[in-house]
Amino acid sequence: MARQAREKSESGIYHVMLRGINKQQIFFEEQDYKRFIRILIDCKKVSKFELYAYCLMNNHIHLLIKENGEPLSLIMKRIGCRFVYWYNAKYERVGHLFQDRFRSEPIETDEYFLCALRYIHQNPVDAGLVKTCADYPFSSYNWYFENGVLVDKERILSMMNINQFKQFHLAPNETDFVDYHESRARITDEKAEEMIAAIIGNSNVNEISNMDSVKLRDHLQTMKNSGLSIRQIAKLTGVSKRIVEKA
Repeated sequence: MARQAREKSESGIYHVMLRGINKQQIFFEEQDYKRFIRILIDCKKVSKFELYAYCLMNNHIHLLIKENGEPLSLIMKRIGCRFVYWYNAKYERVGHLFQDRFRSEPIETDEYFLCALRYIHQNPVDAGLVKTCADYPFSSYNWYFENGVLVDKERILSMMNINQFKQFHLAPNETDFVDYHESRARITDEKAEEMIAAIIGNSNVNEISNMDSVKLRDHLQTMKNSGLSIRQIAKLTGVSKRIVEKA
């Protein structure tokens, strides 16, 4: 079956996601993360793209990027080939490292742009790796408080000052974005509500808010392990997203 054509962004801005082949781990050591960041810097000089945000998770990568002349497909090929060449030499392996085709979604409005930026920076927090965006060393968040050539900060800082930037990243992100950890078949809200009711033993899912903290945590963990997303659990139960994340 022919591949569906990639949706073109009128603004030239994309949220790009790149995953390890067969969901395998990409980054094992600090050197691996740092090499990928170095390659981003080098490729930016050649391709002239603008980079607003990135986050390197252990088995997938997020980029918020704007093409400037060179098409996105060539940009991603350039970045991927350079990293895989180095990676295969280091780990004495051959073959592909990344999933065959990167995923992307066009960013057309300032609101969606800012939400995508926050979503990318909050990825390690949502995954429970750190408590705040600033605690994660392999994202672009801290570049906004430092000098550097990799991240193009001007667009964001023309919309908000640095203190507003901090506060903006403390707020929950209610916008749904395509992501690899949500790439399995989506569970409908109707089905999710049935699953939650079965887990808590009550058809009124809002009753979960009356449970003691230990029972609440156990039920939330069961929901997440059953394939329900954090946002879906929070929306249907009324429990805050932060509490669901920490369970």
